[in-house]
Amino acid sequence: MKETFLKKEIFKKVRHIQIYTTKVVNEALSGAYKSVFKGSGAEFEEVREYVPGDDVRNIDWNVTARMGSPFVKLYVEERELTVILLVDMSRSNMFGTRVQMKNEIAAQLSAALAFSAIKNNDKVGLIIFTDKIEKYVPPKKGKKHVLRVIREILFFKPSGRKTNLTSAIDFANSVLIKKSVLFVISDFYDTGFKKPMMIASKKHDVIAVHVKDSLEYSIPRAGIVQFEDAETGEVALVNTSNLKFKEKYEEITTAGRDELYRLIRSMNIDVISIETDKSVFEPLEKFFRMRTRRSALR
Repeated sequence: MKETFLKKEIFKKVRHIQIYTTKVVNEALSGAYKSVFKGSGAEFEEVREYVPGDDVRNIDWNVTARMGSPFVKLYVEERELTVILLVDMSRSNMFGTRVQMKNEIAAQLSAALAFSAIKNNDKVGLIIFTDKIEKYVPPKKGKKHVLRVIREILFFKPSGRKTNLTSAIDFANSVLIKKSVLFVISDFYDTGFKKPMMIASKKHDVIAVHVKDSLEYSIPRAGIVQFEDAETGEVALVNTSNLKFKEKYEEITTAGRDELYRLIRSMNIDVISIETDKSVFEPLEKFFRMRTRRSALR
C-alpha cells in the first residue's frame, strides 16, 4: 500500500514538472536553445556543379576530373549535441526556506534543458554527485528518457553528504569523448575545482548554474537560533538579533558569492544564478538572450 502511494506521488510530481516545463519550452526556450547551441561541426551531404560564388575551397577535384567540369562538395550542419546535467545532490542542496528546496529547483531546470534538447533531437545524460559519483545515466534521446532523468533528480537518495566538484568534473571528462554541453548545477560549496573545470571548458561548453537560497545570504532577526551545517553536521547557536553578527554574516556570504562568480568567469565560463523563491526560467531565458547577442557580435 505504501509503495503504491509512493509511486503515485512520484508520478504526480514528475507529471507536474513535465506539463509545466513543456509549456515553457514550447513557448519560450526551444528556439532560443537551438540558436545558442549550434552543433559540433559539419558533415558531407552531396556534390553538385560549381556555380559562380561558390567557395573554391569546396571543389571536389576527383569528381571535377572525372566529369570534366567543376563540382563542389555540399555540407550540412551536424546538429546533434549531447547535453550533460551534472547535478549536485549533497546535503546542502536538500535545503530551502521559501517556495522550494534547491534539489527541486535543479529538477525543474534540468527538465527545461532536457525537453529543449530532445525537441531539437539532442541527447541528454545525467551525472548525480555528492562527494562521489552517485549515479550516471548515459546520454540518450526521447521523452521517456527525459522523464527518467527528472525522476532520478527528484527522488534519488544519495549516500554521500558533502560536495566534490573535482571528482564530478573529472568523471565527466573521462566518459565524454565528443564535445558536449555541460550544465554544472550546484550551490558550489566546495573549493579546488578550478583546474578540472578549466580542462573541461577547453573541450566542452561548460555552464555553471548556481542554485541558492536567500537565507544563505541574509538572515532574519529571530533571536537565538540553532544552525547546522548540512554537509559537516556541525551545530552552532547563533544570536540572529545581534546586528553586528547579522551584518558580518551578510558581508562574508555576499563576498564569497561574488568571489565564486569571479573565479568561474575567469575561466570564460558563464554563470546562471537561480534562487529558490524566484522563477527558474527567467534566468535561463536571460542566459539564452545573452548568448544569442554574443554570437551575433562575433
